Amino acid sequence: MIGKYDRVAALNMLRIIAQGVVSKPDNELWMPNPGPQTDAFNCEADELFYGGAAGGGKSDLILGLGIKAHKRSVIFRREYPQLKALMARCEEVVGRRGRLNHSTGMMLLMDGGRIEFGSCPHESNRLRWQGRPHDLKAFDEICHFTRPIYMFLKSWVRSEVSGQRKRVVCTGNPPTDSDGEWVIDYWGPWLKDDHPNPAKPGELRWYVTTKDGETDVEVEGPDPVTVDGEELYPRSRTFIPALLSDNPYLCADNDYLSVIQSLAEPLRSQLLTGNFGIRAEDNQWQIVPTEWYDAATARWDVKQGWTKEMTALGVDVARGGADNTTLAPFYGTGWIDHLLVTPGKQTPDGDSVVQLVVRATLEHNPIIGIDVIGVGASPYDIMNSNDAINVHGINFGAGSTMTDRSGKYKMGNLRAAAYWGFREALDPEFGDLAVPPDADLKKEVCMVRWKVRAGKIWVESKEDVIARLGRSPDLADAAVLAHFAHKHYGGNVAW
Repeated sequence: MIGKYDRVAALNMLRIIAQGVVSKPDNELWMPNPGPQTDAFNCEADELFYGGAAGGGKSDLILGLGIKAHKRSVIFRREYPQLKALMARCEEVVGRRGRLNHSTGMMLLMDGGRIEFGSCPHESNRLRWQGRPHDLKAFDEICHFTRPIYMFLKSWVRSEVSGQRKRVVCTGNPPTDSDGEWVIDYWGPWLKDDHPNPAKPGELRWYVTTKDGETDVEVEGPDPVTVDGEELYPRSRTFIPALLSDNPYLCADNDYLSVIQSLAEPLRSQLLTGNFGIRAEDNQWQIVPTEWYDAATARWDVKQGWTKEMTALGVDVARGGADNTTLAPFYGTGWIDHLLVTPGKQTPDGDSVVQLVVRATLEHNPIIGIDVIGVGASPYDIMNSNDAINVHGINFGAGSTMTDRSGKYKMGNLRAAAYWGFREALDPEFGDLAVPPDADLKKEVCMVRWKVRAGKIWVESKEDVIARLGRSPDLADAAVLAHFAHKHYGGNVAW
């Protein structure tokens, strides 16, 4: 009997031999460089991140794995044109022992293996890869991908070949903008200088992902664990750094080194040293610059205790699912306390949300600003029927005639007005809003982008933020709602 894999191998060999292939020993195809590249090639982790500095042999590693260690491989780049150099390098390494179909992006190897080259530029494109198994899923320049795309594409790692190794390998340099900073969190023990439990290069750590698909929990080892009544099987991760000096083919190339040295900071240091602690540059359309946010956090301790009167409460509602119902307490004229977060499964209806609001405001009579789109309508209606509660429903999609501080630009809708007002309150030149030291809140606020269209300022939708962030920006929306309610629901404001 000839198995399915053997039949594929035989057909591949016949196709290639028919084109006049000259045999070449396997050990001459590709060999990993001594040091980190060899360590990465032999690494036992289910998910490996290899890289850091430029020129460390990152792309060659995943090609070598696909050629020598795996049978069904796929190598992803975010944009398909970015794969051209990888495909050319693959043809160079394989030579006549394989053939690349440029129209399909498939390399067929004489031994029956195959390497697919694929891309996923948009969130919707990921469905093209649903259910397609590979024993190696490789992501070149992982920081160019969003977390949701990565989590989806890596799901189908399996093989029909008995004993075949199955793994995910990512390569890349430190992120050059805020979109890729999720990678630093995902491999936090190796990449974050302030991580409470740092890991050594190549050290395995074990993780499970909870039902919401967003929360990673580190566990003791590979044995199954029970979380929220569900038995989960841990997967291992690690990070192995690579430097230009680890690649004997490039480290002696002074021209390559000089090109990197000519780059502007922080890109120069990121690519030379592979330092993930160097902050990525802000996106030019980032609504709140990171520097402004950090200054607002620095003001938080100074302003704490200036006033004990809660003047506003922002409420972003979740009903079931993975999102959270979030309350943002706003004090005095510009101090936001730690946000109150409740899993959406604990607020299944309007009454449960109202109970949270009442408990948070027992000693105060703040203005309540609540998002009334969708699930926020029910708690708003309940509170609005009670004269003792000063609640205002905010429909971010509603129109607005408000302008920026200069009066030059009008706002496209209330979402733009609320977020732009929050931005102006964080501007060190004009505002003094203080925000709590909360890494998740900072990430969400600094993820949101804006644009000018038809002479108006527009802020991207919640759905667009989710696509890049990997979760709902509940914290940011609640904080913005709190500030907007405080600023605009005490007088007559034209929208």
